[in-house]
Amino acid sequence: MAFIHETGSGPDHHAEEDENYFISMTDMMVGILFIFIIMLMVFALNFKQQTDVSVEQIERLEQARRQAEIVADKLDALKEEVRLELQQIDKSDQVRSALLQEIRTRLAAQGLDVEIDLANGVLRLTEDAVRFPTSSPILNDLASANVRKIALVLREVLPSFASCAVKEASCSRDPKATSVETVFIEGHTDVTGADEANWQLSTQRAVNTYRLMTEAQPLLRSLTNRAARQIVSVSGYSSTRPVIDEKNSVAYDTNRRIDLRFVMEVDDGKRLREVLELTNKMEGQLKNLRSAIDAADVQ
Repeated sequence: MAFIHETGSGPDHHAEEDENYFISMTDMMVGILFIFIIMLMVFALNFKQQTDVSVEQIERLEQARRQAEIVADKLDALKEEVRLELQQIDKSDQVRSALLQEIRTRLAAQGLDVEIDLANGVLRLTEDAVRFPTSSPILNDLASANVRKIALVLREVLPSFASCAVKEASCSRDPKATSVETVFIEGHTDVTGADEANWQLSTQRAVNTYRLMTEAQPLLRSLTNRAARQIVSVSGYSSTRPVIDEKNSVAYDTNRRIDLRFVMEVDDGKRLREVLELTNKMEGQLKNLRSAIDAADVQ
């Protein structure tokens, strides 16, 4: 279980324990290429201003042209890697949406209504499903019964989306198939009470929900991701993520809740899209470099 007392920058926040190797390597490559392009442009522009073109200068110009072609090839390869990664992320989002909809359908068949946020991968256990008294982490009888229903549905659905169902066993699931990295049981409070107490309270609500789920369905603790780590974990957010950002009894009841957040092995593509945008800009700079070299060549 991972206890998280922050809103999104912690080392254990939403499957970000380990740095994304692909993105870090991509950033490094982009940085190197960007600096290299700038150097070539400076060279080409300086060269263009010269009127006395020697054999040595012509050779330098030709070398610059060849280097520009190499940069162009590397950019194309980098952009293709990013496109493939984004395709995988899109596929991951589709799989997660199917998972959430399947869970909601099965819970509805048991008379339990929940909300889903497909964009953020969240299954929201409304106050009608799991309610907490004010300033209390205790699940009442109705909430406990509903948590057991949720645990049963997770037991039925999650193994098909997990990398491995039993850590010690050989997994027959395709290792390349899209799978769940983490399911965070997230505890929340309303805005009343001391903030320091609410951090502890929100985490305790998540912990109590986790304990009841895994006691009712012990297999949930055997579900692991590709790193052979347990999928089901917990986090607490105090009152920092309200569903209704108001100060009234309805908002308080709604915000004292449990969310289940599903994080896939391939996570958010925002950073990759930023890298792709940067490569597009670099491509424009490369075209300017080629134009400058060509102009210098004809003088």
